[in-house]
Amino acid sequence: MSKEKAEKDDKPAKGKSPMMLVIIVAVVMLAVGGGGAFAAFKMGLIGGGGHAEPVHVDNSPKLIKKGEEDPYAPKGGGEGGKEGEGAAKEVEGEGGSPYKTSYYTFTEEFTSNLKDSTSLVQVSIACSTHRDGRVMMWLKKHELAVRSEMLKVLADTPEEEVSTVEGKEKLQKRLTAAINKVLTEEEGFGGIDAVYFKSFLVQ
Repeated sequence: MSKEKAEKDDKPAKGKSPMMLVIIVAVVMLAVGGGGAFAAFKMGLIGGGGHAEPVHVDNSPKLIKKGEEDPYAPKGGGEGGKEGEGAAKEVEGEGGSPYKTSYYTFTEEFTSNLKDSTSLVQVSIACSTHRDGRVMMWLKKHELAVRSEMLKVLADTPEEEVSTVEGKEKLQKRLTAAINKVLTEEEGFGGIDAVYFKSFLVQ
């Protein structure tokens, strides 16, 4: 009888053992699968999330090659934005820079004291860019702030510097940097390549 009792005790143990094993395997598989899915989600492999880097689109003004159309160029020419019958189409030369050059002339002259001097400088200034028309639009939009920054540069220029060609070239570079500083602060991009003196008077 004791042998029969021992056999009865063994049978339920065997019956419980495979069921318990199935439950344990199922729980482990769920844990591993859930963890893997969570990791894939966090890495951005599935779903829309994680810490994926946002795609950066470069929306800065583009260089415009000769012969290319500037999508931001001011519309038309002449009166009322319409070209006259005799208006000639712009022709680009084949040599020199491969890029179009656009010019902007400041409407008013700049007058400032020179650094540590009783002399005044009076200049008429223009600037240029090889980039699309947004640079010119921004320059016109922020002309007041640009003029203020340029006047600071002129006021910080010693008289000796403006009396030489090298000094004037150095001043041109400083004025270019001043314009680009304002445009970068206001619009996130500078784009002015050079500054030109239309007239230059020290008195």
